[in-house]
Order: sequence, then C-alpha cells, then structure tokens
Amino acid sequence: MTVPDLFSQSGSVPENPPPIVEDSANLLNTPEPPPASRAELWMHRISVFLFVLVSAVAGVLLVILPWTPEWTDNYLLLTFPDLRSVVSSGFCRGLCSGLGLLDIWIGFWEALRYHEQQ
Repeated sequence: MTVPDLFSQSGSVPENPPPIVEDSANLLNTPEPPPASRAELWMHRISVFLFVLVSAVAGVLLVILPWTPEWTDNYLLLTFPDLRSVVSSGFCRGLCSGLGLLDIWIGFWEALRYHEQQ
C-alpha cells in the first residue's frame, strides 16, 4: 500500500491497514558496543584525569594571576603602553577571572560526569 492510497481524497478508510508494531521499543534501541579492553579503559581514565587537572590548574591561574602585579609589570607589556592600560583595566581582569571560573567548572563537571561502561 502506498502513501497516496492512505491519504486519498475520497475519505474512505483502507481495507487492510498496515500492521502495528507492538514492540516498537526494540526498534529504537541500538546494540551495545563491545566492552572496552583494559588498555582502552586506562587510557580513558588517564585522559579524563589530565583534562580535569589541566582545567583546574589553568582555571586557578586565570582567577588569581590577573590580580597580581606580574599581570601588568612584565616585559611583554612594557613596550606597548596602550595594551598595558587595557590589560590592567578591571573589565579585562574580571573577564579573565570569569573565564578561569568557567574553566574550573568545566573541569569538575567532567569529573562528576565520568562513569565507566561495564
């Protein structure tokens, strides 16, 4: 039976409607992937640990460093006074600290979401 037959303009109900699939939940389920080997499991653990560690360290640095004197008194900014005034503004410091907090949040969120498939 074709689609135009089901929606004909005559308004009549087709004599043989298509069968209803009773167990439609099985159609949506995909087969489970094979279990990971020990090496893959440890590589995944190490990668998550390193991601959380790098995110936490970078976040803490971005939160603390903009409020120290080293943020504006360095050799890179001494030759660019206009850039130094922008970097030393409260907005730029707050923006960097906000990005640091976001980075810490992402790292710990990934640590909390981590689970091993068994």
